[in-house]
Amino acid sequence: MTHYKSEQEFLSSYSIHDFDVPLVSVDMSIFSIIDDELQVLLVKRADYPEKGKWALPGGFIDLKQDSTLDDTAQRKLRDKTGVDTPYLEQVGTVGAMNRDPRGWSVTVAYMALIAADSVVLSKDSSSEDVKWVPVFQLAKLDKLAFDHNQIFEMCHERLKSKVQYTSLPVNLLSEEFTLTELQSTFEIILDTSVEKKSFRRRVLDADILEETGNMKTGSNRPAKLYRAKEQGKDHLFPRSIEGPR
Repeated sequence: MTHYKSEQEFLSSYSIHDFDVPLVSVDMSIFSIIDDELQVLLVKRADYPEKGKWALPGGFIDLKQDSTLDDTAQRKLRDKTGVDTPYLEQVGTVGAMNRDPRGWSVTVAYMALIAADSVVLSKDSSSEDVKWVPVFQLAKLDKLAFDHNQIFEMCHERLKSKVQYTSLPVNLLSEEFTLTELQSTFEIILDTSVEKKSFRRRVLDADILEETGNMKTGSNRPAKLYRAKEQGKDHLFPRSIEGPR
């Protein structure tokens, strides 16, 4: 065993390649509400392995560009959607020797929530196509590349669980929205209706929204438009939001 006089001396002679290094990436379930449905973004892989299969967006860490895992996720999200400041949450980590034919690999799963009107989809050399897919249609697609079905389910379950007790759905709406649109977004994710008066009382009492001073007009009577306060984008409610019993 070599004895070093200092940590600096140890680090100057240390090589990361003295040990096996797994492939490390991030993969993201990017959710949005489009046509009154919860949808997830998929890309069609342009390269081997799993060429031609649909997959969740993601990629390897760039050691020069990315200081953190969140940097990698933000960069990959920006490349695919043009969105710089979404709601982004690390959900879990998956690693195995056989999840990628290129070798032992680890991926960190992220969930992102973005408003559809802020997205400009784009593809790069690693993808043949990119598209939104309603979550209920995923079962009708061929199996996603690698273990991305498992990663999607992990993220989808996290979203459905957190919607029960947080204000996360505001991150799926335009900057201005009505209370009806907010309630509808909760109901789409929960796949059930919620009681109108109770929902509005809970949201307004939480003081997470502010009126914009604008009104939405249309076939119904004009409705006040709101925006989320900064603390309202991930607010914890004291009780779960539940549908009718």
